[in-house]
Amino acid sequence: MKISATVTLKKDVLDPQGKVVSQTLKNMGYENIINVRQGKYFEIELNESDKNKAKKIIEEICKKLLNF
Repeated sequence: MKISATVTLKKDVLDPQGKVVSQTLKNMGYENIINVRQGKYFEIELNESDKNKAKKIIEEICKKLLNF
């Protein structure tokens, strides 16, 4: 089973890469950009066919590894 997770910074955390992308888009002529926040995308493949067990494992991973 393959799980996808998108992780973004909390709103209170500065995001310098997001600011660079935002400014670059504005420099390209996209003046209607309000804000850009960068995140990370993870694909985790589990050797588990039971959806409930897989969900429990992923929630545990998120709490321990990603501090959710």
